[in-house]
Amino acid sequence: MALIEDVDYQMRVILSGVAECLPEGDLRSKVERSIEKGRPLRIKFGVDPTRPDLHLGHAVPLRKLRQFQDLGHTAILLIGDFTALVGDPSARDVTRPQLSPEEVKANAETYTSQAFHILDEKRTVVDYNSRWLAPLTFQELLRLTANFTVARMLERDDFSRRYSGNVPIGLHEFLYPVMQAYDSVALEADVEIGGTDQIFNLLAGRELQKAMGQEPQSVLTLPILVGLDGEKKMSKSLGNHVGLTDPPDEMFGKLMSLDDRLMPDYFRLTTSMSPDDVDELLADLESGKLHPAQAKRRLAREVVKLYWGEGAAQAALEGFDRVFKQREVPEDIPEVMVRESDLSEGKIWLPRLLLLAGLASSTSEGRRLVSQGGIKLGEAVVEDEDLELLSDELDGLIIQKGKRHFRRIVKK
Repeated sequence: MALIEDVDYQMRVILSGVAECLPEGDLRSKVERSIEKGRPLRIKFGVDPTRPDLHLGHAVPLRKLRQFQDLGHTAILLIGDFTALVGDPSARDVTRPQLSPEEVKANAETYTSQAFHILDEKRTVVDYNSRWLAPLTFQELLRLTANFTVARMLERDDFSRRYSGNVPIGLHEFLYPVMQAYDSVALEADVEIGGTDQIFNLLAGRELQKAMGQEPQSVLTLPILVGLDGEKKMSKSLGNHVGLTDPPDEMFGKLMSLDDRLMPDYFRLTTSMSPDDVDELLADLESGKLHPAQAKRRLAREVVKLYWGEGAAQAALEGFDRVFKQREVPEDIPEVMVRESDLSEGKIWLPRLLLLAGLASSTSEGRRLVSQGGIKLGEAVVEDEDLELLSDELDGLIIQKGKRHFRRIVKK
């Protein structure tokens, strides 16, 4: 794709949703020279495949990388298969457990397949930092580490907290910023993007490039996406996440539960809408021309379309309307098989049934859901946490948890 030759437009797109651009003015000069010489910038985004499943928070920098692609620049998706063996200490109060090479490889394959829901695979350079880090000799490593000081490392908040609190810091963790910095040298990166928690590592890349005779990269940091609860950063463990592989209906329903205050950030950071279109929509929302519920439907539809396509987004919207507007039961309800061996004297305790149906992670959670009125059997809300269901009552029974989760029991 040819470079877009409008510097102001490029900068407006690039800086949309960005937390910080360092140093100021440096990136604009790079863009101007890129257009003048007809040479696309090399944009680096590195990720350590430490987990197999991604959520919208992980996708924020991938969205920015895609914007660079659409402006005509070269997107480099760097898989940190070597650095993942160490683990990024950023924002960590304890040493991250080290992964095996087999775990890293499996996670990397899953990560790239999910990343290409956002990136244009044909226009993405995928590289692995084991290509240049694994062959380094000890002598070469000493030369690299000579460009950094212990005092500089201890300026990092996470390291200084652990050091002052007598919490162990592994020597290998000090090497992590060095390795990430050397990635920028090996790739001759013009720009590197990452989360706000990555600022130390990103700036280390600038320092090492300068020390090794390269033009230092520009640095773009992106906000950490707040989860659906509007309180803490998106996290699977906190249950406030939207997974990239969540089914369309579930993805749509989760986004419809989003705190209204987060809509501006979500439109800018999680959709493929242009900055101008987002500005117009948010202006309509602010003026009252657009109702928040309609804006949220647009948001949910845009996100589902991005990962599952137009047809799935429309079907998810219609399914949501059937359940929440028309109060109908969904057409496609997951079925759960209950066998005689699951019963006790021809009965089953409701919290245990919720556990078997995947609607609770434990019978304790099942009891809590029931006592809080979060469970329906058919059309009736059940609040008796000691309720036992007879075998004859189970076949075809529809259980509903909250607003979005349904199961149909099949008795065998």
